[in-house]
Amino acid sequence: GLGFNIVGGTDQQYISNDSSIYVSRIKKDGAAYLDGRLQEGDKILAVNGRNLKDLRHKDAVELFRNAGSDVSLKIQRRLQPQNGPVGHRGNGESGGLPLAAILVPGLVLAAAAVWISLRYRQRM
Repeated sequence: GLGFNIVGGTDQQYISNDSSIYVSRIKKDGAAYLDGRLQEGDKILAVNGRNLKDLRHKDAVELFRNAGSDVSLKIQRRLQPQNGPVGHRGNGESGGLPLAAILVPGLVLAAAAVWISLRYRQRM
């Protein structure tokens, strides 16, 4: 298999009012784990160009099973982990970097760039 489990679908909504398909678990040493790009909590939008919108869970599973050996996934990354199995690794670690770990350094750099720009203009 592809080395991950999915949840969701029109008949088994994982999130209220959302029938999307989500990665619930990455299997250790499976294809997705070894590739390293897919993360628990990712929303899978398409498989090999086939849109997963409005599919029953079993139909989505069947698409994955018949995807072949060269699989292309279109995903949407979840920014903040939610409670429950999505994003949970079972060993106390979070599912990825906290959003603040990315935004705070970016904001500091932006503020420094603005300050430098203003100082440079004053000297001209």
